[in-house]
Amino acid sequence: MTATGVRIVSDRRYAFGVDPEQFWTLIADVDSYRRWWPWLRSFDARELEPGERWQCTVQPPVPYRVRFTVTIDEIVASSSILTTITGDIVGVARLDIAPNRDGCEIRLRSELGPDSRVLRVVAATARPLVNFGHNWVLDTGAQQFAEHATGRRA
Repeated sequence: MTATGVRIVSDRRYAFGVDPEQFWTLIADVDSYRRWWPWLRSFDARELEPGERWQCTVQPPVPYRVRFTVTIDEIVASSSILTTITGDIVGVARLDIAPNRDGCEIRLRSELGPDSRVLRVVAATARPLVNFGHNWVLDTGAQQFAEHATGRRA
């Protein structure tokens, strides 16, 4: 995958107190992303649609920023999103949405690796820092989304 061979594989599940259709309506509101997620330093996206390319810069609580493009490959409304990631990090990510008794459960799976020279060096020498930054973005993002969607934590 990358020159260092470092991969970060994630399989996370989060529960939200909104049904899949409400979740979809909220997640499709790409204009709100920067308001929900202050660590999203820059974000250029028009809509949640196949073929769209989102330009992102993320600043986790670590001493580096990550710049990447999310290409929306496939969508099944209120059900799933498949993406390809390129830039400082490369790989794939999939979001699946399923109803549960309290609203919905989100399963986020990704396989990513560093592709920029700086991140390859960081990943090769400070893997725990890279894992921390990645997990922080996922878990904090889910918590902040839940607070926006329902007024309470995920």
